Amino acid sequence: MTQPLNQKANCPAAGALDQELGEFWLENPWEPTEHNMSAYERNRVLLNTHDGKFADISHASGGADLDSDSRAVVAGDFNEDGMPDLLVRNSGGGPLRLFTNKFPRANSVRIELRGTKSNARGIGARLTAWVDGKPIHREMQSRNCFRGQEPALVTFGLQSADHIDRLVIEWPSGEQQEFKNLAAGNHHLLTEGHATPGTTGVVISNREVSR
Repeated sequence: MTQPLNQKANCPAAGALDQELGEFWLENPWEPTEHNMSAYERNRVLLNTHDGKFADISHASGGADLDSDSRAVVAGDFNEDGMPDLLVRNSGGGPLRLFTNKFPRANSVRIELRGTKSNARGIGARLTAWVDGKPIHREMQSRNCFRGQEPALVTFGLQSADHIDRLVIEWPSGEQQEFKNLAAGNHHLLTEGHATPGTTGVVISNREVSR
């Protein structure tokens, strides 16, 4: 649908409408209407293929491509198995849907930051993890959407590697830090200016989660 620049425009229907099929026409898109113009657009799930492209895997997502009136999505490790899941909020078709990650199990490392010169959660910090000679780039954010917010955490997927060789953090303050040999399956708490990683007491396992 395109909108005319003139808010007083009157745009007649381009042809006859089939009301039995639910067709309708808004002669002026600024006029109030009982029709929800954003509803029932099917969600899409895209997979990064690591070649500068994304593959549409909606059909294999286990239902995440639902056609409810979805308003927000939060990515987080809700069952603490080291793999991010999706929580979707809908206006219809069930208010909340949780889609757990069913991809093949892989090792991961979770990073949480504590700023001293920077802000408390290290928001805006850039993290580069080196795993088997390859860099993985992330940025610490607490992403917001409509009535939803993700936790300020970064998860690095390691596939079969059992540790991060080297992690470089560029803090918002401009300070740069480096940590080495961060073991997979752990939630590491890294504080700006402190050389030793802290622990949160959370152990992430591919099979079970213990505290």
